[in-house]
Amino acid sequence: MLAAMTEQTETRKQRAARRAGEFPPAPEALPVPVLDSHTHLDITVGDYGVPGGGPADDPVAAAIAVAAGVGVDRLVQVGVDVESSRWGADVAERYGGVLATVALHPNEAPRLADLDEALRQIETLADRDRVRGIGETGMDFFRTGDEGRAAQEESFRAHIAIAKRYGKALVIHDRDAHADVLRVLDDEGAPDTVVLHCFSGDADFARECVRRGYLLSFAGTVTFGSATALRAAATVTPPGQLLVETDAPYLTPMPHRGRPNASYLIPLTVRFLAETTGADLDELCAAISATGERVFGPW
Repeated sequence: MLAAMTEQTETRKQRAARRAGEFPPAPEALPVPVLDSHTHLDITVGDYGVPGGGPADDPVAAAIAVAAGVGVDRLVQVGVDVESSRWGADVAERYGGVLATVALHPNEAPRLADLDEALRQIETLADRDRVRGIGETGMDFFRTGDEGRAAQEESFRAHIAIAKRYGKALVIHDRDAHADVLRVLDDEGAPDTVVLHCFSGDADFARECVRRGYLLSFAGTVTFGSATALRAAATVTPPGQLLVETDAPYLTPMPHRGRPNASYLIPLTVRFLAETTGADLDELCAAISATGERVFGPW
């Protein structure tokens, strides 16, 4: 009897480990198409393949098609270093449903031997037509210690300048650094369009960002049980300043937390936000879509 119970327990553990690497089933399609304002297609298809399984001659095209099938018809591919930024810019030129942003991630900047050269390459990419944002840049005090923060801030200031020179949206990564992100934006003068990617603040910080005209992009984290403050932030964000993202393959919304994320799971977050804020689903989708076009331009 004990041996049988042990075998069953091991089977459940093995099943859980296997499912942790599997994409969840597709959700119900949205009634009005929306965009995924922040995704990492390179990491998603590179590490996990294509949602739905099976081989794909063109995994990027397949991932785009799966998302479009549930009403997520536009994607913003986000760069985190020179290589991924160049990859994203190239992908955006090949696929009509994809636009790109380019940047050095704040945790990347302190690790670079030649930050100035990397920034020069990012600026070269910023001039391409289908690159519509500079990001994700910003500040991260969770993974970068005191010794790396000077380089991180230098990089952030340089990205702000690039965004203003090229008239592109600034896409900000802010982790445990709310006050310092605002300080640097105030010092440099914010670009016309600022997006707080994977917004992680409370209602007070959300109000301050809204007052400044910034856009707040909510990821699957808003669906997590512990995210009470984040849900409060969503309720004080006007529809015209709200975006939705996956940050795929990370931050998979409930009830699939822990499994790989991809753009086709955006409907779970959008429906959750509609329920949380009391918004009409069709109207919320339309507002998200219009805001995305205003921020990134036409696809």
